[in-house]
Amino acid sequence: MNIVSWLTDGARIPLGSLVKEFINFLQDHLGWLFDAIATLFTAIYDVATWVFTAPPGWAVIIVLAGIAFLAKGWKLALGTVVGLALIMTVAQWENAMLTLALTVVAVLIATAIAIPLGIWAARSQTVSNVVRPILDFLQTMPAFVYLLPAIFLFSVGPVPGIVATIMFAVAPGVRLTELGIRGVDPEVVEAGNAFGATPGRILRQIQLPLAMPSIMAGVNQVIMLSLSMSVIASMVGAPGLGRPIVQALSSVNIPLGFEAGIAVVVIAMILDRITGGFGRGTRKRRSSSTNNAATASDQTATERDAAPAPTA
Repeated sequence: MNIVSWLTDGARIPLGSLVKEFINFLQDHLGWLFDAIATLFTAIYDVATWVFTAPPGWAVIIVLAGIAFLAKGWKLALGTVVGLALIMTVAQWENAMLTLALTVVAVLIATAIAIPLGIWAARSQTVSNVVRPILDFLQTMPAFVYLLPAIFLFSVGPVPGIVATIMFAVAPGVRLTELGIRGVDPEVVEAGNAFGATPGRILRQIQLPLAMPSIMAGVNQVIMLSLSMSVIASMVGAPGLGRPIVQALSSVNIPLGFEAGIAVVVIAMILDRITGGFGRGTRKRRSSSTNNAATASDQTATERDAAPAPTA
């Protein structure tokens, strides 16, 4: 009866207060760890910022166009040049490069976490069962909520933006890596075991190459989510295209908002097409290797059948 009356009288569990106390506990006892993470992320971000902002704009355009050409051909390279030139002509080049630097840092760190964790989850059902609800939480939590603990633990600036972006974007990388590893044909893995290959060699030479299309799809999703979150991260002091977008919203400046928004769209399209092109190249190589193996097997069987029977 006490529980029923407690519920009917408007009971409220102080969940938010408990979370705040937990964050205070982390800051009090693990402040040194968060300071080290902030120092590391700041150093990486400074290097990425220098890479994208120190060279002249035309040099960055040439490099990115060359990467686009390797990924998908001259059409994507031409589109990359046109899109980046558009960003430069609307005076959003520096902001775009800062956003690109933050995105690259977040993607590298998120991928370094997602792929090993996805492999571990694919090889252990227990790990998969533990990781799955955490990924559900990360994917369904509103993006702005990530900013609150990031500000509290890392103050303002690019570091909380990077941390919030990693938390927001890491989940699809883990899921698609696990899916790709689990999707490898068990007979192929059994064949590797039959020939005495170690688990590490099976992972490197069989499972990872065959799962690479799925892994690249996960990397693509990580990039897209990181780019979208890097704009929101400007609310906690992260530099880049998010700042003019927030400024345009506060002052109802339609021209500024459209120019910054179109710069985000251009960067997103370029990154999406480049990663998609490399992913399709991986699938083509996988298909070619499979066909070659099948052809070699058929030729061997044909030669064996056509060989003359031994005479007594």
